Formats: sequence, C-alpha cells, structure tokens
Amino acid sequence: MESLNNPLLILLFLSGNIIGSGIFISPKGVLDHAGSVGFSLIVWVLGGGICALGSLCYAELGVTIPKSGGDYSYVTEIFGGLVGFLLLWSAVLIMYPTTLAVIALTFSNYVLQPAFPDCLPPYIATRLLSTTCVLFLTWVNCSSVRWGTRIQDIFTVGKLLALVLIIIVGMIQIAKGTAFEFIKDPSVGQIALAFLQASFAYSGWNFLNYVTEEVVEPRKNLPRAIYISIPLVTLVYTLTNIAYFSSMSPQELLESNAVAVTFGEKLLGVFSWVMPISVALSTFGGINGYLFTSSRLCFSGAREGHLPYLLAMIHLKSCTPIPALLVCCTATILILCIGDTHNLINYVSFINYLSYGVTIAGLLYYRWKKPKLVRPIKVNLLVPCSYLVFWAVLLGFSLYSEPVVCGMGLVIMLTGVPIYFIGVQWKNKPHCISSAVERVTYLGQKLCYVVFPQDDPSEIQPLTEKSEL
Repeated sequence: MESLNNPLLILLFLSGNIIGSGIFISPKGVLDHAGSVGFSLIVWVLGGGICALGSLCYAELGVTIPKSGGDYSYVTEIFGGLVGFLLLWSAVLIMYPTTLAVIALTFSNYVLQPAFPDCLPPYIATRLLSTTCVLFLTWVNCSSVRWGTRIQDIFTVGKLLALVLIIIVGMIQIAKGTAFEFIKDPSVGQIALAFLQASFAYSGWNFLNYVTEEVVEPRKNLPRAIYISIPLVTLVYTLTNIAYFSSMSPQELLESNAVAVTFGEKLLGVFSWVMPISVALSTFGGINGYLFTSSRLCFSGAREGHLPYLLAMIHLKSCTPIPALLVCCTATILILCIGDTHNLINYVSFINYLSYGVTIAGLLYYRWKKPKLVRPIKVNLLVPCSYLVFWAVLLGFSLYSEPVVCGMGLVIMLTGVPIYFIGVQWKNKPHCISSAVERVTYLGQKLCYVVFPQDDPSEIQPLTEKSEL
C-alpha cells in the first residue's frame, strides 16, 4: 500500500470507512430503543463523542505498537496469545460475518422493497439475494485485488449521493416547519441498546489502525484526522436523522423496513427510485469492503500461527487470499440464515464494544507494564478511563436487557479457549493429527491453487508438527 502522506487523504480514509451503510440501517433501531426523537438524537451525538475517545486511545496504541491487524495485534502484544486469539476468534466467527450479513440483508431489503411496497419482502427472497451478492463479491475478490478495490472506489459514490440527497431534502422540509414527536420514555437498559444500534453505524473508526505503518508523521496526522473526521461524521449522521424525522413521524419510521426508501417516496415523488438505487450501491460497496478487510484479518492471524496456515496462502497468479475469503463467505452465509437485522446488530455491536474495551484496557496495562516506552502519542489518562466507564455501563445494561442475544456472542467467544489450547498451544500432537492437517492443507492448496507468499522464504517450508493448527 502506498504511504498515506497527505493529511487530506488520511482524513478521507477515516471518514470514508466510518460513513457506510449503517446510517441506512441503525436509525430505526436507535429510535425503537431510545423511545423518542430527542433521546435518539442525543444517542447519535454522544455515540460520536465516544468514538472520538476510542480513536484517540487507538492512535496511541497504533504508534506505540506499529503493527497491522488493529485490536488483534495490540492485544496479542500486550496480553499474550490467548486474549489475542479470542479477539481473532470472535472477529472471524462473529464480528465480520455478522456485519457482512447485516449489510447484505440491507442490500436485499432496499433492492426488493420497491417491488413489495405494502409488505415486507419474502424471507426466502431476501436471503437468496443476500447470498448471491456475497457469493458474487467473494468471486470478484478471489479473482483480482484490483477488481475489488475498483468496486470499492466506484460504489463509495452511492452512499455519498444518498446522504447528500437526504440531508438537502430534509433541510428544505425543516425550513418549512416540522414538529418532532415523542413516543415513550426509555429505560436505562433500552438506552444502552440504542447506543449499540448507533455504534454499528460508527463502526470503522478504528480502521486507520490497520494502516498505521503507512501513515507519514502519525504523531501529527492521526490526532488531526480524528479531531476533524469524527465530528464531521457525527454532524452528517445527526443531520441525516433530523432529515428523516422532518418527513416521517416516529411511528412511520419504526414501521418502515427501508427508512431511506420511505423517505424518498414521501419527498422525492417521481424521483423516489434514486434512493433505493443509491443505498443498494452503498451497501454493495460495504459488503465488498468488509470482505476485503475480514479476509486480511484471517490472513494475518494465520501468519501468526493462530489459524490454520492454509488461510495464510494466496493464489499463485492473482495473489488473492482465496482460502481466507472462502471462510469469511461461508460464515456470513450461515449467519444470514439464523437471525434478523435488528438482533444481529445488537449481537455484533456487543462483541465489538467488548473487544474495544479490552484493547483500551490494554493501553492502561501497557503503560503500567512499560512506563519508559517511547510513546509518540500519549493521551490523557482521563480519555481511556472515561471510555472504560462508559464501556462497562453500556455492556452491563445491554447484557441485562438482551441476555440471550448479547450472551450468545460472549459464549461463542469463550469457545475459543479450548480451541486455543488444543490447536495453538499443544505443539506435540500425535502423528495422525499432524498428517491429517497436512493432507487437508495440501488438498486445499490444490483446490484453490494457493501457496505461501514468496517474499518470505521461511513461509514456503513444509508444515511440521510444530507449525500447524
């Protein structure tokens, strides 16, 4: 990757990764849990503030531990292999596949909703279209890295077009005079779930940490990007929600299966078709971006020995991580079959916040463990402490309000403990197990036509009993 030596490029990178399909998905869930328009807008604003605190903590970690891999790399460095593996395990099995499933379902809902204006699109139709979309983009990313990045660049225009259109039309409505309606008073637990819903739209604020090594002058450029981009995204999200509420009553928004489509039908008239197309383009690009990032995380984890080494292999000609992409695609399709969008967002946001909190707690532990380590960026202790207080309250009340949905993610994460000790820590496995792993790896190489990257000679040596999962 080319160096990020332009402050504007760094700003666009961070803002572009945060602003995604979540703003077309989360408003309904935020309003449902917040109970009123006023509380929902407060949640959106405070959600941006919490992201800013987390981003500053990650900026310190990024320049102190300059490794690609984000949370996984930092936690592995600070706490050791087990905690790092659990974060990797939850990311591969929960965070990325669930996020992909939510975006894919949103894509299918927005594509199909115009054909079913008076009812929800059929369950089978949405799942089949979502699966087709994921399979197609997996094929694209398996075929060529360039095709994948081109799709990302082109379809980014979709989300920007939709948001600009919503904000402009909404501001016109506000200028005409529109009253906000209040529907109910929320409990503390429901407000916590509202924050989880909003956090899905803000996910991506830590993506800059995946390219910290490519950022020129990170001590100056990282904080600058955070100070500008997070408030900018918060403003865009808040204005978008105000625009929604200017044209729809809270009840209309809650009953809508595709908020932006309903918005377009009420205000754009004959041009209402623009909205579902723009959102579909946005979500299509979002699926592509998350496929690319999740496969990269699988690839990094396999190179560290925390996942099967087959996932660290790339195609001999196209240099794409086909095994890692296929694992991400398969996990996403399985999750598509087991949940609806609303519950999936709570599910993935809970695990996301859990991993963020563990990582930021690691910052405090690392300061205590290595107090004399040079830190080009060093945030005030109030920043991580404030984040962790909010983190503990949010997760506690979320688990209390949705014990099954949130608890399931926690249980799946903990299933990684025996997997780690059996697959990673247990070095002297019986010969039959080692031979079986080697045969499966060899078969995977033949089917996918993949090898270890050739730039590291040590990685093309045959697998041994001490080098496989």
